[in-house]
Order: sequence, then structure tokens, then C-alpha cells
Amino acid sequence: TSRTNRGEVVTTFGSAQGLSWSGRGGSGSVSLKVVGDPEPLTGSYKAMFQQLMGVREVLTSKIEELGSELKEHHKIEAFTPLLVPAQEPVILLGQIGCDSNGKLNSKSVILEGDQEHSYGAQIPVDLSELKEYSLFPGQVVIMEGFNTTGRRLTATKLYEGVPLPFYQPTEEEGASEQTMVVVACGPYTTSDSITYDPLLDLIAIINRDQPDVCILFGPFLDAKHEQVENCKLTSPFEDVFKQCLRTVIEGTRSSGSHLVFVPSLRDVHHEPVYPQPPFTFSELSREDKKRVQFVSEPCSLSINGVMFGLTSTDLLFHIGAEEIFSSSGTSDRFSRVLKHILTQRSYYPLYPPHEDMAIDYENFYTYAQLPVTPDVFIVPSELRYFVKVGLNWLFFQRHRNLTFSFRLPGTCSNWVY
Repeated sequence: TSRTNRGEVVTTFGSAQGLSWSGRGGSGSVSLKVVGDPEPLTGSYKAMFQQLMGVREVLTSKIEELGSELKEHHKIEAFTPLLVPAQEPVILLGQIGCDSNGKLNSKSVILEGDQEHSYGAQIPVDLSELKEYSLFPGQVVIMEGFNTTGRRLTATKLYEGVPLPFYQPTEEEGASEQTMVVVACGPYTTSDSITYDPLLDLIAIINRDQPDVCILFGPFLDAKHEQVENCKLTSPFEDVFKQCLRTVIEGTRSSGSHLVFVPSLRDVHHEPVYPQPPFTFSELSREDKKRVQFVSEPCSLSINGVMFGLTSTDLLFHIGAEEIFSSSGTSDRFSRVLKHILTQRSYYPLYPPHEDMAIDYENFYTYAQLPVTPDVFIVPSELRYFVKVGLNWLFFQRHRNLTFSFRLPGTCSNWVY
């Protein structure tokens, strides 16, 4: 409550001249469309019923699908089974794993093959001849090297992954005017209270600037908050959350801004399974239903034809903590991790997942894959905030309790605050 940096601009990106820092609120035409492959997650499902064979089938399908795309892109004739000895260089398809329960390192890398060529066999990998690499558990790769005994691969080349194509909006979705989007992430309370003072500050900004769209990430009632962990709340979690929603929806009604709510696995009242279904709130009025949208975690959302990749899971920290790399020059860890997300075509390509993650893999395969390469990718993290451009897409990594606003005048790379 003693914070003094409210409204401080901590980073900027790009520049634009002559544009006012305000949106049109409800007066502008905004097209919001959730995109999924084959369809987005819209409701709850029964979790904790998956079997090991089902998980294995999902992982195998991922290896085979990405392997097929890589094979076609790099014009590879055929893959060699992992355990077949060969005196000539071989090309192997598989998934990166660790040979023990410890953290992955350059001496513990194994390659787990697909079912079609290698029947799921595993082989240790020697990386000493590979000068540049970036690997993490669960990553699907193609490796070229020598496997003279059939019991160890000496890798000499690593084939890069291939991102999906960008989203092609329809004529109705394309923005004819600039679009202002405000993005904020919970927790919306201070660490020493549940009074939601930061949320009230945010509502004041929304009413002042009247953005066209406001995307709000959870947690709205943080499971890691001291008063939640110590059971000091006098009301049920669900009631506190509903009151928080009412505060946002009613408090921004005059602005007319479209509100998009993205849940978090740290929302103590909500289903803690990944992928996470949208919130449900039956108390919306007919007027509010036109401007309030609840989406799943993760979610691919088109705003006037610009595709946003949205996730409240700190995958940047999860993958970065497990990644190993070698580079002959300077290498940026954040850029490497972000490239993995695109080339692995998944909102959470790490396997095994972080200990905080409860993943239902059958639904993960359906609802947590990237349907297209997003124009803008936004993820909250405990790591330092930054904005990056890579592979013609814009990435926002924002620290919790920071708010970014940005304009989209036909493209996704103009102003960022």
C-alpha cells in the first residue's frame, strides 16, 4: 500500500508521431475472435482420468507431426531407427529427454525416438561435436550424426524447427483505424491486503483512456497470497472473485471498452488444470454480455485481424530453467526460449512439466497447441519485463503487477508502454 510508482512508464518500444494516447471505447468497431485448432476450449471437462498410455500417445503424436513438417521443410528423404548401427552419417527424429531424475545437462541428454521408426527407443547423445545448440526436455528435434554401435549418437548437426504460418484475417476483421489495447495481469491486490487497490488504479486508467480492448490475466484471487494461504479470508473464494469481477465490469461500463478475462492456474477458486477452461459468471447483464468475453488459458485471440497469443502460465521461467545451450557468440536466453515456443508450435512444449503444472494431456493436445503463429505474444513472468521482435512477431514479457498498453494501427509493432 506504500507503493509510489503508480503509472510509471518502465519501458517503451517503437515510436509514432501524431497519435493520441486514447481509444474509442465502445464507439469503435472491434472484432474479437477466439481461434483454435480444431476449436477453442469453451467449457469445463473431467480431469484426472488420463492413463499413462494416453499421455504416451499424445507425446508420440507430437513427435510424428513435427517430424513430418521438419522432414518436408528440410527435404530429408528418410529417418534412421535409433538403435540401428551405421557407419555412415544418420538422421534421427526424436524428443529430448534426461537420463536421470536430475536437471538436464550436456552429459545427460537422451533422444527418445518416435513409434514409426524407433518404437519409442532411447539413445544417449554426445554433444561434444555440436558447437551451437539450445535444448530442453520435451523438445522435438532432428539430429544428424554418427551412431556406429547403435548405442550412442554423436551429434554433428541440429535441424531448426519451423513456425506455423501467420493468421490471415478476413475483410470484416481487418482494422481500418488504430486500435488501443490495454493488457494487465494479476494479482490485483497488494501483498499485504485483499483490498484490490491496484485494480482500482487500473479501472481509473481504463475510464480515462477508454481503450478499445482490455485483456485481464489472472490470478484475480491469488492462491499464493498470504491471507489465502493462512485462511484469513472471511468470505468463500468464489464470492471474493465474483465481487472482483463486478468491480471491473461495473467500474468500466462507462468506458465501453471490451473486456477479455484470461484465467490463471493460481486463481484459487478456479479449476487448477491445464489447459484451463474459461471463467463462468452468470450475473452478466445483456448490455455487459456484448463487451465481456471469458476465454481459456491458453488462448489465441484475433483483435481486428491481429492474432494475440495469450497465456498466464510462466512458461518463460519454466523452459528457461531447464534449457541447456552452447553458442560460439553472444546468445540471448529469452530469444531462444521464445523461438522454441514458435517452432515447437505449443503453448507449453516442456516435458516433464514444471511441478506447479497439472496437465491433462488429451485436452492439452486439442486446446494448448498454437493454431497459427501469433502476431503478438503476451506472457506474465516473475522475470524482468521486456519487449522483443523476432520472426516478424512481437513478444511482450511482462512482470506481474505491471500494465502494458499498446496501439495497433494496422500492424502490431508500433507503441508499447
